[in-house]
Amino acid sequence: MIRKIIQIDEEKCNGCGLCAQACHEGAIKIVDGKARLLRDDYCDGLGDCLPACPENAISFVEREAKAYDQAAVLKSKKEKSISASDSQLRQWPVQIKLAPINAPYFRQARLLVAADCTAYAYADFHQDFIKGKITLIGCPKLDNIDYSEKLTEIFRANEIKDVTVVRMEVPCCGGMEYAVMTALKNCKKSIPCQVVTVTTEGNIL
Repeated sequence: MIRKIIQIDEEKCNGCGLCAQACHEGAIKIVDGKARLLRDDYCDGLGDCLPACPENAISFVEREAKAYDQAAVLKSKKEKSISASDSQLRQWPVQIKLAPINAPYFRQARLLVAADCTAYAYADFHQDFIKGKITLIGCPKLDNIDYSEKLTEIFRANEIKDVTVVRMEVPCCGGMEYAVMTALKNCKKSIPCQVVTVTTEGNIL
């Protein structure tokens, strides 16, 4: 059938994954660093992913595509909810102040730097953020530590692929974002970074 469906421009896509997080049907996944529409029948054509894309790499087209299959989407979500109970944490310790400067798990790592509260506020934190990444957490307000110095050392000493910062929308979490951005500047390396903000209601801003 001919229907409205999304199209992803892979040349514009930077692989940030925000569209995949915004797609409640699970139609979009990150494959080899690029967003891909994996199943036409999972795309409802409503376009929740469009405003999430910072590169404007997603648009609507009308083309031959399978009809949206809500039953298949619900079945997939149910299967994922069962597997989501498994922890995705890959290393220990996770506190920034306790993390070593050099560790084998930092080699070619995708790094997650998260404020403590985000894991409590965002229900699918393990699946959507920790999975596939090395995790460092902290609270810039309660720890009263300048994380930027420690993070600068970690960035300098290791080949980090990219960094994802997850913070709450509250002002004190700005310290986490500032620390990472300062460390990226001070390490004098070009490391891709994205910042995701979680609301106090547990949604992605």
